[in-house]
Amino acid sequence: MEERQKKILQRNRTSLVRDLDPSNLYDGLIEKGVFTQDMIDEIKSSGTRRDQARQLVQDLETRGSRAFPLFLDCLQEAGQHSLAQLLQSGVPSVQLQPATPTQTVRPVLQPLPVSSPMDVDKNIKYAVRVHPIPRPSTTPTPSPEMEYMRPRLQGRTRRDSIQSYKMDASPCGHCLIINNVEFEPASELSNRKGSNIDCDKLESRFKALNFIVEVRTNLKQRQIKHELSSLCKKDHSQYDCCVVIMLSHGTEVSHNRFPGAVYGVDGQHVPVQHITNYLTGQHCPSLQGKPKLFFIQACGGGERDTGFEVSPDEVEPSHGGADDQTDAIPMSSSSDSLSMSDEPDARVTLPTPSDILVSYSTFPGYVSWRDTQSGSWYVETLNGILEENAATNDLVTMLMMVNHEVSQNSAKGLYKQMPGSFNFLRKLLYFQTQA
Repeated sequence: MEERQKKILQRNRTSLVRDLDPSNLYDGLIEKGVFTQDMIDEIKSSGTRRDQARQLVQDLETRGSRAFPLFLDCLQEAGQHSLAQLLQSGVPSVQLQPATPTQTVRPVLQPLPVSSPMDVDKNIKYAVRVHPIPRPSTTPTPSPEMEYMRPRLQGRTRRDSIQSYKMDASPCGHCLIINNVEFEPASELSNRKGSNIDCDKLESRFKALNFIVEVRTNLKQRQIKHELSSLCKKDHSQYDCCVVIMLSHGTEVSHNRFPGAVYGVDGQHVPVQHITNYLTGQHCPSLQGKPKLFFIQACGGGERDTGFEVSPDEVEPSHGGADDQTDAIPMSSSSDSLSMSDEPDARVTLPTPSDILVSYSTFPGYVSWRDTQSGSWYVETLNGILEENAATNDLVTMLMMVNHEVSQNSAKGLYKQMPGSFNFLRKLLYFQTQA
């Protein structure tokens, strides 16, 4: 959206929040390609009418140069003429001319330029439902966009549905890996020998899953926040997913959502719940309704799990290496574990977000084991499971496989480890795999 259009919305935000009735606009905004259905659902879930109006105006600023005139059209069609005139009075007439022929020159299925292929697929699906013929490939269409997209429908069929997320964008999305290996002496934290092995495995694995992978090494706390903020500010409209992988020392902190924290090389930690907040639908509108995945290879605390005795024929445990190390740091009681006064784009007062999965290498409060020669138990197992099963299994099923395999290991013949996850995904997630 042009800067002057954003300023018009911001200048009239009070009137829009007070008088706008979003419920009358949703269908038109979807039909014109301004928002996807998932984005509208996210706006609806924000609360009262005023809350929805505020969220709609905020998200509208991220939706490209044609979003403003199309929004004016929707206001006129919904009978909210006074608001349309209020906004239109702040724009020179030349700025509104592209919106005038929208109804006649462009099909209503035309998405905005920033919209992803997912949006076109959704609009096609919506249009097909009004015909008695169930298969889009047999339905005559006047739209060149539908003709163009038809070859895609013959390939991967995991389009967004009530059962599974759309995961066929190419590339699929961004993957940020933060690999903290060498810690400053003042931090009193040991270097994490073997973490580079983990990093190389995961970089190769997620590239094979068609992600754009960026690796950042040896970051301080503030640098970690900066990288997450930069990831949040990217335009993810053309992608289907986003992944963040943290490889570092960890600790247990006070929390109200996701437990644990990871350390920067300066010895200052970032709570996991703050890490996830950067990519919520509110702070990163272009990821609304899309899965956000977080993989945390760090200790959840300092307690060592000695396991419990089972029948010999029930399980055959494997043993870890002789040089196993932990990423454990004692629990932090710092009063700033929930403070976000310096991070206005990552507040912790929001309700638990949807479409987020956080996978931990260990149960909260316990240590996570890492072999200095072959890498951590968790990453080694996760990489192997993804390699062997991503073509056939969904992510949650594969993480259960990881839990089982890691639970069979023993450090120094005594200590155990149990990974786990906090799953707020709404659908099944299947990664892209090479044919």
